[in-house]
Amino acid sequence: MSLAFLLPAGLAAFAALLLPLLLHLARRHEQKHTDFAALRWLRQKPKPRHRIRFDEWPLLLLRLLLLALLALWLARPVLSGMENDAPWVVAVPGVAPTEAAAYATQDNVRLHWLAPGFPQLDEARPADGVPIGSLLRELDATLPAGTALTVLVPATLQGADAQRPLLSRDVTWKVVVGAMRADAAPSSPPPVLAVRHAPGDEAGLRYLRAAAQAWAPASGASSPAITVGTGDQPLPSSKHRLVWLAPGALPAPVRQWISAGGTALLGEKTRIEGAAPATTVAWRDARGNALVESTRIGTGRALRFTRALDPAAMPELLEPTFPHRLRALLSDPAPPPTRVLATDYAPRTGAAPYAAAPRDLQPWLALLVALLVLVERWFATRRQRGVTP
Repeated sequence: MSLAFLLPAGLAAFAALLLPLLLHLARRHEQKHTDFAALRWLRQKPKPRHRIRFDEWPLLLLRLLLLALLALWLARPVLSGMENDAPWVVAVPGVAPTEAAAYATQDNVRLHWLAPGFPQLDEARPADGVPIGSLLRELDATLPAGTALTVLVPATLQGADAQRPLLSRDVTWKVVVGAMRADAAPSSPPPVLAVRHAPGDEAGLRYLRAAAQAWAPASGASSPAITVGTGDQPLPSSKHRLVWLAPGALPAPVRQWISAGGTALLGEKTRIEGAAPATTVAWRDARGNALVESTRIGTGRALRFTRALDPAAMPELLEPTFPHRLRALLSDPAPPPTRVLATDYAPRTGAAPYAAAPRDLQPWLALLVALLVLVERWFATRRQRGVTP
């Protein structure tokens, strides 16, 4: 256990201890001399030398102690080496409480839920779906380096992130009886298509209309799932999916619309001029040939058919899975899965240990200073105050 100061320059405030000393010297009670006639003719003796004396020692000591504590408070003292290295046992929500009861009989074992705030195990069970990996890393950074950690988990975890946690300590990972409720798969509404084509060229529009109508019963919305217009009409909002079937170079307004975060599906005769990022294949046919290519433009995404919307060139238009494949192509990416087997999510060891945070003594000093101020005021304002004779 050691004491340190985060702001050692604050110790210079100890010079203020001279202030109450000077005040008590200046405010000494002076003795009044009274002349007696009978003593006037006596020979005067030399006056004794005066010694430095202070009145009201308790009040002076209180003021000196108060200023000393204020100087320590300004120096921001911290105390290290007081960590509690009692072993921890944490249970993932979903573990049966009886599984952790066996650890309650051991000495100095701390039982907690693996949940935000790490509540004690005798409190109400937290909700499922907690970020298990993030909480393990937070706990590893909070506990002292020598603290043993045991984690009780059910067979299947809900709330895992993309990789196994990497911790700085060995963890006893125990799979026990219990279960976590699986989160329902999020359902996103179907995309709304805004088709823009060249005047007089409506080839392939019926396949897009059929796909949009196939999405409508699932959405239950009264608004149309597709709007059709020529290329000179205003562009839709970024919530829609733009289908640009006009041939030639991609117009600058459309490119800016995509760069601002929009998603557009281009026809096979539409060209993206300029320096475009490398394309990737977003949809392949049964033989592995590309049907749709994907390109990033700014923060948006541009998809482009490699074939004409004609069953002779693209037989996939007549397949019953075409509406579902087109919807998956234009929908936002699904969130990554968070459900994993507990045996596959056991933490690894090898991370750098975290430095233990010292305990801040400023709040305790502030409380002590406040109490001393009250005591000093009571001494300074009481009715009877001692006077040095």
